[in-house]
Amino acid sequence: MGAQIIDGKAIAAKLRGQVGEHVTRLKADHGITPGLAVVLIGEDPASQVYVRSKGKMTVEVGMNSYEHKLEVDTSESDLLALIAQLNTDPDVHGILVQLPLPGHLDEDLVINSIDPAKDVDGFHISNVGLLGTGQKSMVPCTPLGCLMMLRDHLGSLSGMDAVVIGRSNIVGKPMAQLLLGDSCTVTIAHSRTRDLPAVVRQADIVVAAVGRPEMVPGDWIKPGATVIDVGINRVDAPEKGAGKTRLVGDCDFDSCVAVAGAITPVPGGVGPMTIACLLANTVTACCRANGVAEPEGLTA
Repeated sequence: MGAQIIDGKAIAAKLRGQVGEHVTRLKADHGITPGLAVVLIGEDPASQVYVRSKGKMTVEVGMNSYEHKLEVDTSESDLLALIAQLNTDPDVHGILVQLPLPGHLDEDLVINSIDPAKDVDGFHISNVGLLGTGQKSMVPCTPLGCLMMLRDHLGSLSGMDAVVIGRSNIVGKPMAQLLLGDSCTVTIAHSRTRDLPAVVRQADIVVAAVGRPEMVPGDWIKPGATVIDVGINRVDAPEKGAGKTRLVGDCDFDSCVAVAGAITPVPGGVGPMTIACLLANTVTACCRANGVAEPEGLTA
């Protein structure tokens, strides 16, 4: 029998529904409409699609969407001036600067210029520190979505052995902090890990976030383990015709699904949760900014 498929689309749709209900209550009870501002620099096709999707879903749940599209050669001073303006705008509760940035812009400087309370990506150094010390923070969207899927499938994670493959600041490190917060025993593995297959085979939970297509085969997986595949990699698909491609994860799905107890697909797993968690973070930021009790279930 194959693994249970963890349906990220369905869990994300449920979360968006919860967000919409909270937005309706904020409007009715407090006269507040959460607002999300997205800043896009340049014309990267993938970023444009992602920003359009974010804007559409923001409006669908009843929030205000503010999009700022800047030329690829926008100066750093002009970008920082826009962020400063959004930081002081009371109608904007969440600010997201779409990454990656053009090469002439300092990514760390830009991210750390965002008001930490409005940093719905959770990348500001203050939020990184707060998360790492177990304090209230804005939690990065992709790891938060992974945690929500694990809780949905497993219930309590307490005492489980978890391996996070990948040590990025965006996914790997915050994912490990969230799993520690849920009382897992956590190992962060990476390209220098000795005998990586043996390390992964010990895990009840595997989060693959390394960015290498189908790197994790089924014989690395402990029978019955829960596998969260964060990877989104485009590879050639000659079976579809010349020049065609397909999306795959960091796990070899066909071999892993035969061994794992549960696994997320690619696409349709982690991806939908990332945008849903962005909307949830915006509601959380709005509530905190206005002294309103935070809804349960929208953050870690």
